[in-house]
Amino acid sequence: MAVRLGILGAGARGSDTYGRWAIERPDRARVAAVADPDAHRRDRLGDAAGTDPAHRYADWRGLVADAEPIGLDALVIALPDRLHVEAALAAAETGLPILLEKPAATTEEDLERLAAAARERKARIWIGHVMRYQPFWRAIRRVVDSGAVGRLATIRVEENIGFWHYAHSYVRGNWRNLAASSPMVLAKTCHDLDIIRWFAGEAPSTVSSIGSLSHFRPENAPAGAPGHCLDGCPAADSCPFYAPRYYAEALADRDGWPVALLGDDLSPQGRLDALRDGPYGRCVFHCDNDVVDHQQTVAEFPGGLTAVLSTSAFTGQNTRTVRFTGTAGEIAGNLRTGALEVDLFSPTAQLPDLPEARPGRAFTREPMDHRVFELHTGPVTATGEPDHRGHSGGDEALIDAFITALEAGDSGDAPPDLEASIDSHRMAFAAERARDTAATVHWT
Repeated sequence: MAVRLGILGAGARGSDTYGRWAIERPDRARVAAVADPDAHRRDRLGDAAGTDPAHRYADWRGLVADAEPIGLDALVIALPDRLHVEAALAAAETGLPILLEKPAATTEEDLERLAAAARERKARIWIGHVMRYQPFWRAIRRVVDSGAVGRLATIRVEENIGFWHYAHSYVRGNWRNLAASSPMVLAKTCHDLDIIRWFAGEAPSTVSSIGSLSHFRPENAPAGAPGHCLDGCPAADSCPFYAPRYYAEALADRDGWPVALLGDDLSPQGRLDALRDGPYGRCVFHCDNDVVDHQQTVAEFPGGLTAVLSTSAFTGQNTRTVRFTGTAGEIAGNLRTGALEVDLFSPTAQLPDLPEARPGRAFTREPMDHRVFELHTGPVTATGEPDHRGHSGGDEALIDAFITALEAGDSGDAPPDLEASIDSHRMAFAAERARDTAATVHWT
């Protein structure tokens, strides 16, 4: 029997990720209830999923209250970030398994409230850290766990936020402002911190961080730049952030993320109308943004491992690059291409079996003739190119793991260690505190 889901929030994640997965696999999952204050979003998902109109709610509280009478098997929380904790606490009272979008909480106080309640109620909560489920990172994990690269010494992750992506989400968009959302190190890079915590296998001993909002400020606006791009900006031809060029021209053939956030009318004229007065048409130098546009975070772990997370808006790349160094080898990779290079120092060293990876060439590197293996990970399109939909396979793998565990019942996999998942959030808050105070934060 298909798992009956209640989805709280029918935005991009609730509808286009979790809802779509269920709609495409009706033998495994059903959207039995949906809640969203926006009737258009609510009914778009409900109609596509065949959800009973009586089980479509304008308020998520009504759905949670009816979870038992409806006969739900699990709840998916994909609400705006600041509603996550309140909804998760209410959902935990039902005793149902919960898939909770990241970030789990936007303040340290709320995070610890959630952690305490989850421990007390033995809540089964999966936090949406999709990177753990991407073939790219799972292949790296198999190599590390095999001992092929020895004991990990350093981890370096670069979170390259494409300049256009940063402008959309962190200058004009939902995560631009601390008061309305959370620090960028949490909103964007708790994924990366979760990966670091996952590989470290323990909480850090110290966290330090530096960074600032240096560019997207009023004093850096071109002379004469108006509040909205379409109000006659004199720098329209040269500004890389000119909104019509992005939403109406470069993405003219797209109606999903990110243009779906413009509104319901995505015709050429509808897009321009939305940009004329809406938030996504604002000059990036005249917004109410206050989150950093670049940040470096360093964590040291009790076992001696050190990790560096570098985040920047000033890049044309929109991917993560990584390098792990160990006492017997190193691993370097690019998430966008799915490429990994594993360098094993011993000339006789071999890789473990890697079902997530396709082998490329193997060669030796002078002068020590140590072995180097090239691998390719992640889903590919029909033409063999990397498929970046669904966070490079992570979205579908996460919901698949969640549903598989529910299908198996008591014999299924337990949720990932919730305390370890929450540690990634604690690391983000520690990084922001360290950045604000210019002091190293010691873990307690």
